[in-house]
Order: sequence, then structure tokens, then C-alpha cells
Amino acid sequence: MSQVLHPMLNTAVKAARAAGAIITRAAQDLDRVAVTSKSHNDFVTEVDHAAEEAIIKILLAAYPGHGILAEESGRTHGAKDSDYLWIIDPLDGTTNFIHGLPVYATSIALALRGQVQQAVVYDPTRNDLFFASKGRGAFLNDKRLRVSKRIRLLEALIGTGFPFRKGDNFKRYVTMFEEVMQSCAGLRRPGAAALDLCYVAAGWYDGFFETGLSPWDIAAGSLMVTEAGGLIGNFTGEADFLYQREIVAGNPKIYAQLVSILAPHTGVV
Repeated sequence: MSQVLHPMLNTAVKAARAAGAIITRAAQDLDRVAVTSKSHNDFVTEVDHAAEEAIIKILLAAYPGHGILAEESGRTHGAKDSDYLWIIDPLDGTTNFIHGLPVYATSIALALRGQVQQAVVYDPTRNDLFFASKGRGAFLNDKRLRVSKRIRLLEALIGTGFPFRKGDNFKRYVTMFEEVMQSCAGLRRPGAAALDLCYVAAGWYDGFFETGLSPWDIAAGSLMVTEAGGLIGNFTGEADFLYQREIVAGNPKIYAQLVSILAPHTGVV
């Protein structure tokens, strides 16, 4: 990378690449990876744990006074009352990883008093590094990212994620799926929300929506989208989305059209 990165972003990049190395090594011999089930269709591997430990070790070595919120270990590491909170998903797309489907990533974000300031999403299978600093733009490797320019939902490619955990409202999702599918050019579901949001930032998708997501799935990707000129919010278009378990993102025109379809379905349990 030819750019000078913010020191905190630099540390996050180092941590993401370390996690990526662990994941790539394990991917070469998937038969040896131990898998456990957190609940129906919700898997965790020893690789998730090892990658998360590597990330936390690097972050806390550089910033011992910061807080940590990580998918597998929650808030057990780091300072409990810091204004700085690292939000980490060591392996987003674990189910894909277990099957050898090369769509997964490491996601690391740094929030200051609830606002994401630094973000890294690393796709180890393509060696693609997405990163953003608040106010300084979003990038893929050395290329500046901009959301797409499409203005009609009928011509738009939209990303989504299926609800898959016990307790998710599947009927509600199918209704939204049907409405969006009939209004756009195509719907895609690769299976890693952190990457989906980066694809919106890159203009590869025109929009994205999903329910049931946790903060670590979306924290880094959300900054990519806004720094690339896109919008992100909950189904009614409000910016308070990090802990809402529903999210919609897109270029400004497509975002508005998605919100008009999804708003009636907001918060329906």
C-alpha cells in the first residue's frame, strides 16, 4: 500500500492479515478443522477462535487501554470502560469456510463513543484488503472506492442474507425477499455480510439488506459504505443501525427505494 494510513488503521490491517494467514493455512486442510455448533446452523471452528486471539493480541499490544467486542469472546478482553471499542469478527462466513467455498473475511472496526472511525475487511482468498478511515475515503488495496451510479431499482443488483438461526422470523424475510426480488435486476446471497457491505462500497452491488445481524458483522462494512458515498441505516432509514439487527445500504438513490419497500417490515419480530 502506497498510502500513509492512520496508526490505528495500520494496526488493524496488521491484525487482519495475521488472522487471514491463520485462516488460509487452515483452509488447505479443512478435514482437520474442528467444528462445533453454537446452535442450529450457527457454527464456530477452532480457526475462528485462533484468528480472534491473534487479532486481540495485536490490538491490545498496541492499545492496551482500548475495549474489545469480539464475536467469540464478547467483552472479556480489553478495558471495560474505554471510549475506544474494537469490534471484531475473526471469520465472517464460517459456514462457507467449512465447506471450502471461498467467500469469507476478517472484519475489524474501531468505534469511538459509538461512531466507527477505522475499518478493515480482509478477504484472504483474493488477498483483497478493504479499508477506510472516517473522512478519508474507502479503498480496496490502492483503489479508491465509490458506490455505483445506478438510479433505478429495476436495474440494480442487490445483495442480501437469509435468516438462518432458530428464532429468526423467516416468513417476514420471505415477504421482503419477494418484494425486492420483483423490483430489482437480481438478488445475491454469497454469505458474508462484511464482504457484502464492501461490495456496495465498491459499486459491485447497488444495495444490500439483511436482518438478524450483530454489530461485528456490519461495523467495518458500514464505514466502507459511507466513505464510498453510500447510505446505511435500519429499515426505516435511521442511522442507529449497529445494534438494531436489521440493515439496509446502497447508493443514495437505490437506498431510498429499498427503504420504501422495507420500512413496513421494520422491527416485526
